[in-house]
Amino acid sequence: MRRSIDDHPFDPLLDPVVADDPDLTPVSWAVAIADDYDDTEARVVLTVDELGKAGQGLVAHLLPAEARRLRAAIRDALKEVGQDSGD
Repeated sequence: MRRSIDDHPFDPLLDPVVADDPDLTPVSWAVAIADDYDDTEARVVLTVDELGKAGQGLVAHLLPAEARRLRAAIRDALKEVGQDSGD
């Protein structure tokens, strides 16, 4: 089983700072779930592709504990920059 959860194609109009800085790489991301592994345990699949290079990016296959750790790190980073973490 594979199921897409959410994706965000990079939009240069939404983040012109990243789009215009040659030292930054614009990326698109997608989150899915899959359980088609030998151990049949479901994983969260995070894909990050450089703009214009779909299918050539990195894919992280996260066990539930790793996905929770990533979620906590994003929550903490949002708090650190003074943003609502969505708790």
